[in-house]
Amino acid sequence: MSILDQTTELEIQEERLYRKRITIESDRLKKAQQVHALAINIIPLLGSITAIITAFYWGISIVEVGLFLVMYILTLLGITVGFHRLFAHGAFQTHTPVKVILLILGCMAFQGPVTYWVSNHRRHHQYSDRQGDPHSPYCSEGGEQYFSQIQGLWNAQIGWMFTHKITNTLLFAKDLLRDKSIAKINELYYVWVMIGIAIPTILGGILTGTWKGLLSGFLWGGAVRLFLSYIFTNSINSITHLYGTRPFKTREQSTNNIWLAIPTMGESWHNNHHAFPNSGKFGLKWWQIDFGYWAIRILQFMGLAWNIQSPTREMIEAKKS
Repeated sequence: MSILDQTTELEIQEERLYRKRITIESDRLKKAQQVHALAINIIPLLGSITAIITAFYWGISIVEVGLFLVMYILTLLGITVGFHRLFAHGAFQTHTPVKVILLILGCMAFQGPVTYWVSNHRRHHQYSDRQGDPHSPYCSEGGEQYFSQIQGLWNAQIGWMFTHKITNTLLFAKDLLRDKSIAKINELYYVWVMIGIAIPTILGGILTGTWKGLLSGFLWGGAVRLFLSYIFTNSINSITHLYGTRPFKTREQSTNNIWLAIPTMGESWHNNHHAFPNSGKFGLKWWQIDFGYWAIRILQFMGLAWNIQSPTREMIEAKKS
C-alpha cells in the first residue's frame, strides 16, 4: 500500500470516528452558540420590559395584540409542526414548498437553524434524562446529578443554551444536511430572524401610520413574541420533565402538563410524545388540545400532507403505566 493510500485510509477512519461522536469540539461554533444564547435571552427580555413600560403611556391596541398573536402562532407552528414533528421525527410527509415555509417560520422563532435544533432534539431522545442529554433537569450532559430541583430547572430552561456541547449534526441530522433546500435556508438563518422582526415592525407602521406603530410592532410582534415563545418552548425541557402526569411507561421522566398545552400548541403532552416519538399527534385524548396536530390535519384536508403517523388504540393500551 502506497503512502497516499495509507493517508486516504486514515482520513476515512478519522471521518468514521468523527461521525460516531455525539458532540464535536470547535471554539468557533462554541462562541457562535454562546453569542446566540446571549442574544435570544437578552434582546427579547429588554424589548419585553420596554413594551410593558410603553404600554402604561400609550396603551395596547388591537394592532399590537394582533401582530403578537399572528407572529406567535405562525412561528411556533414553524417549531412544533416543522422543526419538531416533520424534520426531527418525520411524523408526516408534505411538498417541498410547505417544507420551505415551515423552515422559514421555524427560523423566525430564533431558536437556532433547523439542523442545530433537530440535532439537539434527537440527541435528547436518545439520551433523555441521562448522560448525553443536552438539557435535562436531572443531570448535566456529562452525567453529574444536580443537587437541587432549582438547579435542574435552570439548566433545562436556560443554562444549557450557554454550556452544552455542540451536537454532531453528521451523526444526528445527516438526512437534513443532504437536502439542498434545507442547507440553503440554514445559510440564511439570521436573514429569516431579521425578516421575522421586520414584518411586524413594518406592519405596525403601515396599520397605524405612525412611528409609534413601528416601535410597537417591533416590541410586541418581535421582542415580546420571541421572549414568550422561547420561554414556553424551553418549558418542555424543564417543566414537563418534572411536573405533570405519566400515563405511559417511558425510560425518562417526561410528563403531560395541561397548563402548557395552549401556549406550546400541544407540545406539553410530552409523555405522550416520548411514548410515541414519531407520531404527528401529541394529544391522544379528545380533550388534549393539540394545535400543532390540528394544523397538520388542515394541511391534509388541503392535500398538502399525507402519511401522518399516529399510534393505534392497541399501541396506546400496551404502553400505559
